Amino acid sequence: MPVRRQKGYQEGSLLFLAGLNLSMLLGMTLLRRAVSNTLTHCRALITFPMSNKGLQVSTDTYLRHFKWHKILVVVLAFAFWVLYFRIFWSGNTDPWPPRPHSVYTPSTSLSQTFTNLTHLLYWPLTPGDGGDLLASTSPKTSTYHLRHRAQATYALGSYLEVVLVARDQRGRPKTHGGDLFQARLLGPGLKAGVPGDVQDLENGTYLLSFPLLWAGRAHVQVRLIHSSEAVAVLRRIWREHWATVDFIGYFRGPKGNEENVSCNVTPLLTREEDSFCYYKDEDSGELWFCAQPPTLACSMLVGHSAGRYWNVTTSHEEALLAWNLTDKLLPQGIGRIYVALDTNRNLVLSPARPCYPAIPAPKPSGFYHQDVWHSLACSNRPFPTADSILRCLAGHIIHMMGDSTLRQWWEYLRDTVPSLKPVDLHATYQVGPLMAVETSRGIVLHWRAHSWPLRSLRTPVASLHSVVRELGGLAGGPHTVVVLGLGAHFTTFPPSIFARRLAGIRAAVMALLDREPSTLVVIKLANTGYKSVYGSDWFTLQVNRLLRAAFTGLHVAFVDAWEMTSSLALPDNIHPNQLIVRNEVDLLLSFICPT
Repeated sequence: MPVRRQKGYQEGSLLFLAGLNLSMLLGMTLLRRAVSNTLTHCRALITFPMSNKGLQVSTDTYLRHFKWHKILVVVLAFAFWVLYFRIFWSGNTDPWPPRPHSVYTPSTSLSQTFTNLTHLLYWPLTPGDGGDLLASTSPKTSTYHLRHRAQATYALGSYLEVVLVARDQRGRPKTHGGDLFQARLLGPGLKAGVPGDVQDLENGTYLLSFPLLWAGRAHVQVRLIHSSEAVAVLRRIWREHWATVDFIGYFRGPKGNEENVSCNVTPLLTREEDSFCYYKDEDSGELWFCAQPPTLACSMLVGHSAGRYWNVTTSHEEALLAWNLTDKLLPQGIGRIYVALDTNRNLVLSPARPCYPAIPAPKPSGFYHQDVWHSLACSNRPFPTADSILRCLAGHIIHMMGDSTLRQWWEYLRDTVPSLKPVDLHATYQVGPLMAVETSRGIVLHWRAHSWPLRSLRTPVASLHSVVRELGGLAGGPHTVVVLGLGAHFTTFPPSIFARRLAGIRAAVMALLDREPSTLVVIKLANTGYKSVYGSDWFTLQVNRLLRAAFTGLHVAFVDAWEMTSSLALPDNIHPNQLIVRNEVDLLLSFICPT
C-alpha cells in the first residue's frame, strides 16, 4: 500500500525549483552568449559595409545560431520537468486526491448508470416547514382505507389496494409527498407476512398494494419510518456533509511509541488540510486519508478503528428525527380480511424454475408462511438439518466479503453444522478474516470485512483488504461461491462514495466471471434496522438502489434482505434474529444447490 505525504510533495517541489533554476541559469548563460554573438554581428555590420547578399548570409547565420540556443534552453527545462514527475509524481502521488482508478476498467453502462445519481436516487422534494414541528407528518393523525369496497372474501393471488392520506400533527392533509412509509400484510396465525408496495403520488396521498399470497386471515400494518420533513434533513446531510463520522489511525514508531490521528475518506475531514498522509489500494484505486502524525512517518500506520459521530443536526432537526415521530404505527384503518382457498390450494406457489443467477426480480421478491420464506422468483427450498446443509456445501469454497450482517450468515452455518469447525486465525473477530472447515466434505467457509470505511474496534491495517483485491485473487470455478454484502457502513457518507466503490467491485466481478463463468456470485442487499441520522432506513433504501443498479445485467444472484427483514412483525434490528438469518442462508443454499 503506497504511502504519500505532504512533506514528500514539498521536498519534490524544492528539487523541482532547484532544477528549474539550474536550467534557467544555464539558459541565461547561453542566451548571454547568443546576445554577445549578436552584438558582434551588429558591430561587424556597422564597421564593414556589406552587399545585400552578404548581409542576408550573415543574418541567416545569426538567426540559426540564436534559434538553436533557444531550443537548447527549452529542452533543458523540459528534461527537468520529466525528471521531477518521474521521481515524485509517479503513481498518482499528488497530495490532493487524484481521480481514483481501478486495475479494471468499469463498463460504460455502469458509468452511464451512475452518472446521474439524482435520477437514480430520486425522491420527492419537501418544501420548508419554517421550523414548525407541528407541520410535519404525524403517525397519529395519518389514515388509510381500502381503495375499493370491502369484500367478504378475497381471491388467492389477487391484490388488495389501500389509499393512505398523510396528515400533519394538526390533522391537516399534507399537500406533498416524500414521507417514508413501510407497509406489510400480516397473517399472525399463519406466521405469514409480505411487504406492500408504496407508491408516492406526491400530493400527500399514497397508494399501497398487497398481493394476497396465502389463504386465511390477514391484516394491513403501516408504519411511518420518517416524515417527509425528517427525510429532508437526511437529504441535507447527504448533500452538505462528506461524512458524519470519523476514524482513528494508530501509528507506531520503532521504539513502540504510538501517535493517534483522525482519518477519513477525504483530507478535508482529517482536520489537517496542510499536512496529511494518504494511502491508495493498488487493486481498487480507493484512497484513504489520515492527518500527518506529529513525529512519525506515514508508513508507520498499523491500526484502525471507528472514531466519533459528529453532531450534524440542529435542535429542530433532532426533534423531527426523535423517537416519538420515528418508526411508529399508524392507527388501524382496515379490519381483517379473509382470503379463500383456491381449489384446495392455500398458497401461491413459487415458480417451478430453479434458483439460478440473473433470474428476473419480481416485486415483492417473496413472502413468509409458517416462518419460511417463499421466493416468487424461483423454487427455493429449506435446508432444515445439518446434514442437508453439508450435502449442499460439499466440495465448495465460500468467500463472504462485507459487513457484520453477512458475518451472521457465517455464524449461522458454524453454529448449525457441528462438524464445520472454526479455525483460529488470531484475527480481530469483528473484522476477520474468519474461517471454518469441514475436512471430510471438502468445505471451506471464509468471511472478512470490507476495507475502509469500516466502523470497528481497533484492528490491524494489514487485515483490511478491499473486496476488489480479494476478488482479483480468486481463480473461480464451479466450486467457488462469492457472497458480497455491503451497505451498512456507507450510510454515513454521500452516495458518490458508495457508487465509486461499487464501480470497482462490479468491474472485479465481471473479470472473475470472464475468467470462470461457472463461479456463483451472490449479492446480499442491505437490510432494515437503522433509524438514526447516521444510518437511517432511508439511507439504506438508497444504498440498495445503488446495489441493484451496479450489478444489473451481470450473471449474479440477489438475496433481498431488505424485504426479508421488513415482512414480519418482528423487532427491527440491524442484526436480525435467527429466523430471518436462517431464511436468508436457505435462499443462498438454494442458489448453490438449485436442484
